[in-house]
Amino acid sequence: MNRNENGGGSAAQHGLDAGTLTGTRIRERRLERGLAQGALAREAGISPSYLNLIEHNRRRIGGGILLRLAAALGVEAQALAHGGEAALMDGLREAAGGLPPEDDAPAPELDRIEEFAGRFPGWAHLAVAMLRRSQAEARRADALADRLAHDPHLAASLHEVLSVVTAIRSTASILTDTAALEPEWQARFHRNLGEDSQRLAEGAERLVRYLDDGPGAGSDILSPQDEMDRIMDAAGHRFAPLEAGGSPDAVLEEIEAEAGLRPGTGAHALIAEALTRYAADARALPEAKLRAALARHGTAPLALAQDLGAPLPLVFRRLAALPEDVAGPVGLISADASGAILTVKPLAGFLVTRLAGACPLWPLFRAGGQPGMALRQRIQQPDRDARPVLAMTATEEAAPGGFNMPSLTRSYMLLLPESAADAQDGAPPSPVGISCRICPRRACLARREPSILPESDLPAAPSF
Repeated sequence: MNRNENGGGSAAQHGLDAGTLTGTRIRERRLERGLAQGALAREAGISPSYLNLIEHNRRRIGGGILLRLAAALGVEAQALAHGGEAALMDGLREAAGGLPPEDDAPAPELDRIEEFAGRFPGWAHLAVAMLRRSQAEARRADALADRLAHDPHLAASLHEVLSVVTAIRSTASILTDTAALEPEWQARFHRNLGEDSQRLAEGAERLVRYLDDGPGAGSDILSPQDEMDRIMDAAGHRFAPLEAGGSPDAVLEEIEAEAGLRPGTGAHALIAEALTRYAADARALPEAKLRAALARHGTAPLALAQDLGAPLPLVFRRLAALPEDVAGPVGLISADASGAILTVKPLAGFLVTRLAGACPLWPLFRAGGQPGMALRQRIQQPDRDARPVLAMTATEEAAPGGFNMPSLTRSYMLLLPESAADAQDGAPPSPVGISCRICPRRACLARREPSILPESDLPAAPSF
């Protein structure tokens, strides 16, 4: 046992009696406040294992530690050392004052609380424990009610489940109501049913897991795209084995083992596709060749594309895959022709959310309507911590078209921190938002739904 865990003095030196149940009282107070054992141990400057021994009354507690634990728990040290008679009295008074009056029921004898606690300590502690349990359940009910009303993760997951149920019902109605359905279309509808059923199962599983964790557990409902973002962020959006010509399947197996990625899920399919594209990009534009061009031009995507004879979207993706100490901070967002966000590599100072539709003023979405034109624009979001960033966009064909079928496109927006030269061009950055639901700009012609921010928090902003 080290000096820190001895507390720097004995109980007698501080005028405190450790007692045989001090640890039990410490544990009760910690649980009442919802503190984890590790968190309380850090505040008191002791190890979690030592606190565990204290709470199970297997170690006598020094006065210094007792004082620090009492301060961390917000109670008097005497209440922990001597059984907390004063705290028990306060709890009984709180219980008496918090009970609604009942007809024909006598009022609690507040002047006899000390006598009651002294003669019936077990009943007194039981009454206070029931009060604390009732208060904890009330807080939990309030948290759940607030969660149901305001939790965007829960709302998005419920919306996803309902959308898939509607799709399954529509497909089933077509199969039921159409007597003579061509085999090709019948197979297509059956395939849709299978895919939608898989999506429903995954969405329901995430929803149940999220609700089982309870409020404050720190978990989120992860959609397949969210799970892909989490895995990509953990890897730094860079896979060294693929840069060296490795197999995407080998990298995918490693991710399955480390991140618990399960085959057959939507996230697994998205990651497999992303790794395949990454490997193809690395072959088309090797890192050594890109680094040599960076030495000549710096992080200037158009100059790099012209020098290397590579399309801008490929240069964007390869810049986003470079280490930050080589290319500097680089963000990248991609979207399909519908405007749905596909991939996100965040850049500090520019916020992106998947919980609601992104701001339609982003250059990313203008690029989708002008597939043959690259765009370059300084933009800034309204968040107080947001900084101007340089956005460059380009579009590529994701799938070729055919008869009565247009080609499918994918747009990319590269985000770079604003340089000194960009800041001196005289024109202010174009104001853009994050999502209408959490955007504080009042006068915005692109707004499609009210903000959830209170009216008083909505500063005036120029129209677009």
